[in-house]
Amino acid sequence: MGDAELTDQEQQARRDAVRDIFPQTPFIGLLGIEIDRYEPDDITMRVKFRHELTNDGKVYHGGVISSAIDTAGALAAWSNHDFNKGARAATVAINVQYLGAARESDLVCHAKAVKRGKELIFTEIHATDDGGNPVAHGLQTYRIV
Repeated sequence: MGDAELTDQEQQARRDAVRDIFPQTPFIGLLGIEIDRYEPDDITMRVKFRHELTNDGKVYHGGVISSAIDTAGALAAWSNHDFNKGARAATVAINVQYLGAARESDLVCHAKAVKRGKELIFTEIHATDDGGNPVAHGLQTYRIV
């Protein structure tokens, strides 16, 4: 290797760049996410309600909820990532339990990175409607190398 380690300031600049780039990527851009909070290992994001994301014009499609949970977990993983370890990433596994419906409401996802290993980051995600009612719960394993 031989490359110099990134400074804390350089690390934070890269984490902030990830935060800024995520909502602009093609698929995530289609979801229309907004990041409300982006702290180390702890993020909150939302999918603004749009009829195009629903089954019937009122209730989110399950794939939208699952995609939002996956995105929130990834953001939590990146929010405190050590870029000296690399910057190639992918979801390794995700489990989603649907608990309720978000009817004509924003979908709010709160994600925490609960454990960081050498390459794997384990995240937990809670999705609610904008009134705080449970919609889904997710567990994700994310890998960055």
